[in-house]
Amino acid sequence: MSQLLSQQVTRLLSAWRGGDEVAQDRLFKVVYSDLRRLAHRYMANERPGQTLQTTALVHEAYLRLVDINQVPWQDRAHFFAVAARVMRRILVDGARARRYQKRGEGAEHVELNEALLVTKRHGPDLVALDDALTALAELDPRKSQVVELRFFGGLTTEEIAEVLSVSSDTILRDWKTAKVWLLREIRRQPES
Repeated sequence: MSQLLSQQVTRLLSAWRGGDEVAQDRLFKVVYSDLRRLAHRYMANERPGQTLQTTALVHEAYLRLVDINQVPWQDRAHFFAVAARVMRRILVDGARARRYQKRGEGAEHVELNEALLVTKRHGPDLVALDDALTALAELDPRKSQVVELRFFGGLTTEEIAEVLSVSSDTILRDWKTAKVWLLREIRRQPES
């Protein structure tokens, strides 16, 4: 995204925070393609037969974002960090609902491996990843945020560094450590 467009998003977020509903509508038009691209990447890796579609994920996420009044929006990176968290919740809630509906009958267990973290495949391990991320957040909130912003948010190392106010080198170290920790944690989880 160009610097000019990033500044436009920041201005619109500030106006929205100030109660300008027109700014909210304009913001949606400006960020829609980025939100759609992010949602498309998630949905492309979901199981066949997934009932939630890319457009529905974008709109559901945006509706939830609009309902969050207390967020002191800072800039584009912060907006997409929160959007990533919202999309994560929507997808995990859906995966948990499917798991509860099946109650384990005929459910296939697939191990989460390094390729899943690197390629951003979600599939059947999304709930396991979410559980592991929740556990990591209790031990090291920043590392959990790094994974969330990169894996779910699609932010670059530099954008994550900006959101978390640390160096890019710190983000890279956190990412490496978190991947190893998550893989170990997921392998320890019992089969569903």
